[in-house]
Amino acid sequence: MNQQKNPAWWTTANETAWERTRAAFKRDWDQTKHDVGANQPDTHQNVTRTINQAVGSEVIPPRGVPNYEELEPAYRFGHGAYDKYSPNFQQWDQDLEDQLEADWSATNPSRVRNWTEDRAAIRQGWDFCQSNTDGPQKSAQTKTNSKV
Repeated sequence: MNQQKNPAWWTTANETAWERTRAAFKRDWDQTKHDVGANQPDTHQNVTRTINQAVGSEVIPPRGVPNYEELEPAYRFGHGAYDKYSPNFQQWDQDLEDQLEADWSATNPSRVRNWTEDRAAIRQGWDFCQSNTDGPQKSAQTKTNSKV
């Protein structure tokens, strides 16, 4: 993380307010990317929530509740797993979950968060990809074919 230089008048109150505002803006930006079709999870952030979080009238998810950066590997894994396994698994079931847990554990043996903690984010990545009617492979093929 870059260390910012502050003017002489910058106080702890300025820093606290900025950290709160920065976190709210980050969640808002993530939501904007989701809303325009990027493969971002839905943070259920709206303008009202951003403003309320920035001014401190709504709590930003507390420490200990994973933020996007902490969950991104799990979202990413679920998204890619859909591309790999959906031809053989028409729905999320115990057989698929067993396969994904084995893959996740083998891929991320030193990750602080484990399968149990990351399962919901992995499932969200899978579900997000599944809800895209043409899926990731077809989307990529369509973009490639449209350039020809």
